[in-house]
Amino acid sequence: MKLIISKLFFISAIAMMLGSCKKDEAKQFYSGGYVPALKASVSGIVPLNYATKDLTGVVFSWTNPDYVFASGISSQDVAYTLEIDITGNNFAGPNKLTISIAKDLAVTYTQDQFNTLLAGLNLTVGTAASIDVRLNATMNGNVATLVTSNTLTFNVTTYNPPPKVTPPSSGTLFIVGSAVPGVSGWNNPITGGASQVALQQFTKVSNTLYTLTTGLVGGGSYQFVPNNGNWNGQCGIPVKNDPSEVNGGVFTSTGGNDILAPSVSGTYKIDVDFQKGIFKVTKQ
Repeated sequence: MKLIISKLFFISAIAMMLGSCKKDEAKQFYSGGYVPALKASVSGIVPLNYATKDLTGVVFSWTNPDYVFASGISSQDVAYTLEIDITGNNFAGPNKLTISIAKDLAVTYTQDQFNTLLAGLNLTVGTAASIDVRLNATMNGNVATLVTSNTLTFNVTTYNPPPKVTPPSSGTLFIVGSAVPGVSGWNNPITGGASQVALQQFTKVSNTLYTLTTGLVGGGSYQFVPNNGNWNGQCGIPVKNDPSEVNGGVFTSTGGNDILAPSVSGTYKIDVDFQKGIFKVTKQ
């Protein structure tokens, strides 16, 4: 009987030892990661120019943080985010850009792509500005594994691409048509005196943006003209009275057709953006 009990005790002890070994082998202790070294293909200035917009602007590359566990370097995917902000904001500015980059170790931007990206910082177009760039790395998005690279600083001068529709050289814009309240209608020059002209003239916000708050007669039509007195450069839409553009859409200054007003008469705000080649009609 003692022999049987002794054998059972021995077998039980071996099983416990094996189980303990398996648990130890399964444990993974996170040891940390190396700070990624961020580099760029240019230094000082990132070139941005519409004439060379399809050429490479900048290539960012970085080293793998090589996250380490007790068993060695991790084979799990690493997630990267590129942060861009105005110099001096310490990456805490209200318009800071955060760009997710899967598991690559580099990202390439053409001049046009980087210029478009920087629009989110609300920089003054055509004016030199200083930006900071850095890289964050995490393993599966776990904040505890966050490591942040060195910071690179660049000077950039963003640009606006040419307007989709040529802005009025006159610096003025008027609305004419049957949808316009008053006596003038489609008359060009506008009839009804200076007060009627003032009612039909847009406010120039910038060289490419005009706005007007005016009454519109439901179901009528209208167009925009740069000059009170001739039809040169008149602006309309591709398809006459297209119902899909009642609340706005694309427009052209060459061969444009009548724009259909909303069906309900009322006061509307009309924004005409020559830069983007679109207009918007908003009920007030």
